Amino acid sequence: MPPPVFGWPGRHLSENRGTAMSLLQRLEMRQGQALVMTPQLLQAIKLLQLSQLDLAAYVDAELERNPLLERVEGEGGEAREAADAAPDVPEAGFDGEGEGGEAEAWLPTEMSQSQIEGDFDTRLDNVFPDDTPSPAREAASGDMLSLTPAPYGSTGGSFDAEAPDFDATLTAEISLREHLSAQLDLATRDPRDRLIGGFLIDAVDEAGYMREPIDAVAERLGTGLDDVARVLKLIQTFDPAGVAARDLAECLSLQLRERDRFDPAMQALVSRLDLVAKRDFAGLRRLCGVDDEDLVEMLGELRRLDPKPGRAFGASAVEVLIPDVFVRMGPDGAWLVELNAETLPRVLVNQSYYARVSRGAAAEGDKAFLSECLQTANWLTRSLEQRARTILKVATEIVRQQDGFFVHGVAHLRPLNLKTVAEAIGMHESTVSRVTSNKSIGTSRGTLEMKYFFTAAIPGAAGTASHSSEAVRHRIKQLVDGEAPSDVLSDDALVQRLRDEGIDIARRTVAKYRESLRIPSSIERRRDHFAHAGR
Repeated sequence: MPPPVFGWPGRHLSENRGTAMSLLQRLEMRQGQALVMTPQLLQAIKLLQLSQLDLAAYVDAELERNPLLERVEGEGGEAREAADAAPDVPEAGFDGEGEGGEAEAWLPTEMSQSQIEGDFDTRLDNVFPDDTPSPAREAASGDMLSLTPAPYGSTGGSFDAEAPDFDATLTAEISLREHLSAQLDLATRDPRDRLIGGFLIDAVDEAGYMREPIDAVAERLGTGLDDVARVLKLIQTFDPAGVAARDLAECLSLQLRERDRFDPAMQALVSRLDLVAKRDFAGLRRLCGVDDEDLVEMLGELRRLDPKPGRAFGASAVEVLIPDVFVRMGPDGAWLVELNAETLPRVLVNQSYYARVSRGAAAEGDKAFLSECLQTANWLTRSLEQRARTILKVATEIVRQQDGFFVHGVAHLRPLNLKTVAEAIGMHESTVSRVTSNKSIGTSRGTLEMKYFFTAAIPGAAGTASHSSEAVRHRIKQLVDGEAPSDVLSDDALVQRLRDEGIDIARRTVAKYRESLRIPSSIERRRDHFAHAGR
């Protein structure tokens, strides 16, 4: 019996061997083109989309890391360079010989009062008036006037002494936690209650609300729920009124109790804040058992309460939006677009320092480090310059496209997208998107984000020109603000008004724009007019 042959069905073993031996590795060279993101290109893209604060932080980090980078401080930098170039001036100490002797003769350490009055042709009474601090008056009235600098901190302090930083003289603003902890120390002496109260105060957020359930606090501390509730009730009596509340209704109730106005009618009103939000005045009258005049008074008192009592303590500083670009009208009526020089970081490459250090570098690692620092510094300065030019170029095109807005206002804002600007300036759409992110333009109508000028298009009626969605929103707000209390405009009525003005818009779009502007519905506005009329 012949031995079995292993291989593919229907093929001979020799064929299988030939197929297996044809799978060989070969080395080939091919030439092609590909888009490669170099580290320098990645850095330029990253800098392009950074905001002012992020860019300043990035540049500060590079200045800290790279010894060849140097910040330019404007006039301070020029003064420093001039000081470095000036010849050395001999110090006063002076042994009475050479230049030191001349300086000592020109400015002696001590002068008599009569010599000073004779040299300057004046009396020291004119120099040191009566309200001068006592040490200065004593020095002026004596036989000798010492010109030796007084130690810093004395009344006649030295001009050469370094003054403390301005931030060090400021008083820190007290936080809500510190304010409540101080009241807790005065309210109870029980260490157990102070421990529970500390945990509860830590659970109060910036708005003044208790966000953690008290049963979770009790479980974490291993104590009873009644003890935690008792301490929480104590904290709710602290200043400000309404603090440590678990919801809005409890916050308002605490403030009303503080004012002694938490009667049954007001209690019923606070228990149904959903009806207050819906402006269901008929349902509130039935619930509270009051007439229209009393209901209007109760609602007015409710509006005077603070729904976030904790925001008055330790609030973060308000950051002002600083424009990256300024737009102003020139003498000839054309718009002038210029970069805000205050927001542009100024860095230079210190070539002289690089030359001195590179001459003394002997190790290969030191030379490689210096070479890398020089390359990084050059790329950073070029990227910052390219970023500034790109921002100015995009801002100039935005101003050209939205000329009507800068002249007449929001009503003349044109539809604009990123593609239109990109094609006009010869850049990619993604580049324009990065430039307009986190950037703002300072105009005579306020400081606006660059994204504000890019709006969708609303078609015009009967083939007329399209309208900007932001301009349509502005027009809806104008129509609602100008409506009469007896003739409140519904969404259908707003659609008809806009179509009469040549704006083809659907009812659902009007409702969406109205909600984005936080304008109540026609039913709620009618109830508001009724409530104000009843006052």
